[in-house]
Amino acid sequence: MANDKDNKHPEFVVTDRRKFNLDGEARPDTPKDEEPAVEQPSPEPASKPGPQLVTSASIEEEEMALPATPSQAEQQQQAEAYRERSKDLDDRLQKELDAHGAGQHTSDFEMNFEKFVASLYMTALMQLGLVHQEGAQPRADLIGARQTIDTISILAAKTKGNLAANEEIMINNCLYELRMAYVEITSAITRPPSGIIPPDPGAGLR
Repeated sequence: MANDKDNKHPEFVVTDRRKFNLDGEARPDTPKDEEPAVEQPSPEPASKPGPQLVTSASIEEEEMALPATPSQAEQQQQAEAYRERSKDLDDRLQKELDAHGAGQHTSDFEMNFEKFVASLYMTALMQLGLVHQEGAQPRADLIGARQTIDTISILAAKTKGNLAANEEIMINNCLYELRMAYVEITSAITRPPSGIIPPDPGAGLR
């Protein structure tokens, strides 16, 4: 027969750890160094910024942001340095021209409005295939020619009222001649070959 002690359940000791009695007074057996823990309110999480909406307008504004413009003093300093270096180069070039008896002056290479328009005019003629290098086949670039003609047109509009009489006459004549040549060339491309009668578009309706 099994011993009665073996059938007994293990003894549990219940300890009253309450620090206050039913009247709300501190129990006398509560250690003085232990104070009731005061539950601290948990700090509220900092509000996180919501997701920023990226729009095409904001991207476009960022891409189109221009760098800071140099100050007036910086621009003046660079302009003076440019003029000094150009004068030094002109002096060296003039000595070479005089030594070879070229009969030219460095002023012939200076850029002005008329030379600028003339360079655009010549570029457009080459793009239209009307001017080409000796021995080379003329090649037309109608898209490039149209862009160059439009560039001269923009230049004429932006400088209107600020040009001398000869400059205004020159740019207007260049535009007239180039536009006329462009219209003739593009019309010749779309025109049917000679001797071939184009079909009557209304023949099937009769």
